[in-house]
Amino acid sequence: MPFPHPALRATFSRREKGRNLSTLRAPMTSKPTLNFWQIWNMCFGFLGIQFGFALQNANVSRIFQTLGASVDDIPVLWIAAPLTGLIVQPIVGYLSDRTWTRLGRRRPYFLVGAILATLALLVMPKSPALWIAAGLLWILDASINVSMEPFRAFVGDQLPAPQRPAGYAMQSFFIGAGSIVASALPYAFARFGIANTAAAGLVPDTVKYSFYAGAVVLFGAILWTVLSTREYPPEALHGFSDATPTDDGALPPASERTLATGLAWTLAGTAVAAAVGYLGIDKQLYLIAGMVAGYGLIQLAASAMRERNFVTDILDDLRSMPATMRQLAVVQFFSWFALFAMWIYTTSAVTAVHFAATDTSSVAYNDGANWVGVLFAAYNGFAALAAIGIPPMTRRFGLRISHLINLGLGGLGLLSFLVIRNPHWLLASMVGVGFAWASVLSIPYALLSDSVPAKKMGVYMGIFNFFIVIPQLCAASLLGFLLKTFFGSMPIAALAIGGVSLVVAGLCTLRVKEPA
Repeated sequence: MPFPHPALRATFSRREKGRNLSTLRAPMTSKPTLNFWQIWNMCFGFLGIQFGFALQNANVSRIFQTLGASVDDIPVLWIAAPLTGLIVQPIVGYLSDRTWTRLGRRRPYFLVGAILATLALLVMPKSPALWIAAGLLWILDASINVSMEPFRAFVGDQLPAPQRPAGYAMQSFFIGAGSIVASALPYAFARFGIANTAAAGLVPDTVKYSFYAGAVVLFGAILWTVLSTREYPPEALHGFSDATPTDDGALPPASERTLATGLAWTLAGTAVAAAVGYLGIDKQLYLIAGMVAGYGLIQLAASAMRERNFVTDILDDLRSMPATMRQLAVVQFFSWFALFAMWIYTTSAVTAVHFAATDTSSVAYNDGANWVGVLFAAYNGFAALAAIGIPPMTRRFGLRISHLINLGLGGLGLLSFLVIRNPHWLLASMVGVGFAWASVLSIPYALLSDSVPAKKMGVYMGIFNFFIVIPQLCAASLLGFLLKTFFGSMPIAALAIGGVSLVVAGLCTLRVKEPA
């Protein structure tokens, strides 16, 4: 089988040109530079992943309500998405770091996740009951996460450090492109005459056909990446100059410090839960109490384990994470807190303020809700364009300053909702949000990948996902409480909070070390 990279081929003699990559042992100190189409192929699978996520984000609530869920039930049903990522991604990262097969290191997980997600997409719109649809959401989200997590590590594995911003920007481009097309599919099918309504308890054909098309795109795009790319064997990967040395020392016995830390977190979570109950405040705050206590219980369980396993390894890696990851954790928290605030509250904010409607059955309200769909498609479109400009931007200003600029634009975009009254002008606000979205999906990973040991790229990318899903869970718990307590339950205040949060995230980027 020929090598996929011309630069890699040139380092070997003519006698070795036809050999499989896994058999090569010639020393190399740096990874070869890849061309545009090689980066395209390795990132193309993200088009399919985002197709699945976009269909999920745009239509699962509709499916839940069709099957009898009340509006109050939907946030609880949706907790499956961030919780699944919190659990699945570090485990898949840990396992993929220790995998080597004929398909390579990361690609087996691409393929397994694609198969399971495809089956879930085909079955979900046929769900006969709410509990089945809710279970399928867990399966769909878990399956997509199985494929998505190794894609982040894949870029770090394959690309030299100077090209990683371009690799992650290419992923951002496919995320934007997939979101636009997938979000518009039900509308497009309706325009072609496919039924957009159905009998009570049945999902419309426009949604069904969108999920079927999404299944084809998801599987086909990921299969393209699996078949068109190759991976370095572990010994070659660890021999590159950018493979940060890692200490494989044995895990010490359960220490008093680990036990004390677990007890402290458990007691803190219990105290928060007791305070919520005693004061009678928003019950959604129990989620934060549960996360805090749950982390403590995991620490306690790990302290009782006498042998190394994936739980102790992940906790050990979490405690010893690189300084860059700790700095980026703060940036990620404020970034994803803002994004989740936007996803939850834009519809109620725009319909109430810009369309002066609160009655969900009114024409004005539904016109406003449709316009929010246009705004969301617009920011994904702007993100796809912004992704093209991020690599030259990072070369000109560096990663940190570029991220600061983009997050600042996003913050101003969300804050502008407070002053803009013509809904059409909100498209200008989405330009800034699009730049922020493209930057959030690419630059933090480029900043991180240079500081992570090659041997643990997968598990650290999974741990990095903690700082994406934890702020989403915090936003789901805190925003309702903040709006009711301080802002008279005005949903547009959540967008203002999100705007300020993005600006804070940008400023926190200045604390992150710029890679050499």
